[in-house]
Amino acid sequence: MKHYLHTLRKSDRPVTPSQQDIGVTYVRWGKKTCPDNSDIVYTGQAGGNYYTNKGGGSNYLCLPSDPENGKEYSYGNNILYGAEYEINSSSKPSGLPASLANKEVLCAVCRRKEKVSVLMIAGRKSCYKGWQSEYTGFLMSENIGHNIKDYICMDGEAEPLDNRSSDENGALFYPVRAKCGSLRCPPYKDNTEVLCTVCTK
Repeated sequence: MKHYLHTLRKSDRPVTPSQQDIGVTYVRWGKKTCPDNSDIVYTGQAGGNYYTNKGGGSNYLCLPSDPENGKEYSYGNNILYGAEYEINSSSKPSGLPASLANKEVLCAVCRRKEKVSVLMIAGRKSCYKGWQSEYTGFLMSENIGHNIKDYICMDGEAEPLDNRSSDENGALFYPVRAKCGSLRCPPYKDNTEVLCTVCTK
């Protein structure tokens, strides 16, 4: 038995991934680049369900700029739309230009090597001890009167897909503000923009 254990072939041993094979992925909303310490998996534009639809998906998607399209058909099924920034001079987070209003949203899927966990923290612009920030920004989602969408962290230096501004709607991104009550104030503050950061470890 001892002899068998000592002569166990290398190919029979459990495969342990190398440090470079380990990594996590995340979406950087509002940018077509990844931070210096991350690799780009692909870039594209944000998309999702139309803001007034009652059925269909409830999440935003980062759609690649080089899609492989299926066959055309016209059944009455769910439809995928692009996404736009819905901000203006009175409702924009500080630091984001009002010129983003009604323009389409960039996104990039990024891979951070040698990390095993990724976490979006709403309500902070810095990560907790032991975690590293990949990017910071503002919490965004759909309007309170529209269909439900996930909360995402929009980059604090978000950019438009292009200069087109035709207000075609689709999925929409609105800034989120804090509201005191069941949300305790302090530590939170009423009617303030909600910061966010994406952290890895």
